[in-house]
Amino acid sequence: MSIHRGIYRLRPRSRFTRLQSTSSGPQPAQRPSRLVSVGVGAASFGLEILNTGAWSVSTPDAALGGVSRYYGSQVASNGPCEDRYIHGKFPSPSQTGGDNWLAWGIFDGHLGSQVAQALTQHLLPYVHESLARAFSQGSPVDDTTIHAAITRAFLSLDNAFLQHAEETIASPTLTFAQKIARLTTGSNGSCALLSLYDPSTHKLHVACTGDSRAVMGRLDPSTKTWTTVALSEDQGGSNPAEGARVAAEHPGEDVDTLVKNGRVLGLATARAFGDGHWKWPASVQADVKHRYLSDTMRPHSAELYKTPPYITAKPEVTTTVVDKGQPAFMILGSDGLWDVLTSEQAVGLVGRWVEWRKKGGRPAEAPQGRWAGFDWTVHEKDGWTLKSEKETIQDENAAVHLTRNALGGAHHDMVSGLLSLKPPYSRWCRDDITVQVVFFNC
Repeated sequence: MSIHRGIYRLRPRSRFTRLQSTSSGPQPAQRPSRLVSVGVGAASFGLEILNTGAWSVSTPDAALGGVSRYYGSQVASNGPCEDRYIHGKFPSPSQTGGDNWLAWGIFDGHLGSQVAQALTQHLLPYVHESLARAFSQGSPVDDTTIHAAITRAFLSLDNAFLQHAEETIASPTLTFAQKIARLTTGSNGSCALLSLYDPSTHKLHVACTGDSRAVMGRLDPSTKTWTTVALSEDQGGSNPAEGARVAAEHPGEDVDTLVKNGRVLGLATARAFGDGHWKWPASVQADVKHRYLSDTMRPHSAELYKTPPYITAKPEVTTTVVDKGQPAFMILGSDGLWDVLTSEQAVGLVGRWVEWRKKGGRPAEAPQGRWAGFDWTVHEKDGWTLKSEKETIQDENAAVHLTRNALGGAHHDMVSGLLSLKPPYSRWCRDDITVQVVFFNC
């Protein structure tokens, strides 16, 4: 498993030791941790992007707890793509050593890609350090302890992003251009979906901040059908639980105004890293507006912005046991996938892909049919959901298989038409789509 790095330096705490620069953003700091086998990337946009942004990894190592292989795919809509991802193995955080753990992550950026890029470099080391500290306490480490350690790491890293930005704003020595380059990890944002697998316990820990989603398919041995198991819950503004959380955290404020049309003060997700304009104190907002002529209160108003923060990077964490020997798979996807597929559809598609591969995987196994040519009205009429008669199986890569079906499946004109659109027009009809599919015992 290879590593591709782009390192950001974050203050106030230096958490890394080696330096490597990127094309944008703050510069210093990397902790050496032996987290050296994590792949990181963002695929480029192009007409052949269905396969250009794809990857696959075989894991014959029996010590990986039944993980046989996994696949990934990324199709950009923004220019450049705002999604990022990680995958690979890293040392067990347990003080007694043990098998390497596995990690998969998807980071869906918005208003830019800098926070998502920073997460590829910093989130797993922060989580690893927090877990190692929990394991070093001497007492047994249960799921609750692991959840708390992961949550601390998420919040600590987000605080570092925001504090770094606030220090940049107040710095008397940095030039204007330097400040603009360094402010990105506080001013734009990213959702985060991180899955950690401990092969020694066969436990899968999934942490979700935002509206990316993880779902598992399990083969029922009695019926030979794949059942759907939710591993995360979308934290968009349209989720009633998120509206209730915002109301509880801001008593006396009008929650119907704070959370409106599925958005929290205009932001589509209720939880995210960065996004200082929804977290900074009003005094910092005013300072930013004065120094940089920035309308920092948009899309919300100063009258509503009373008791920030209104969004949080705090994740919801779940733990699921992957039964030894039982066939299962996990799907991780940014919201671009879930805009057009339900969890049940995705599990069904991958389940049928598994059976297709067992039969030899003959290419282009697609239903025969004719559909109206691709145009905007047809696409809108389809309601952004895949119809069963358009499902197709023709890709060797399970993640590409899901992406193709999300874009129209066997409706070739729709798939090719959607892929032919370039930014900014492509965002009218599709989002960045990043998918990872991990197979256990199959």
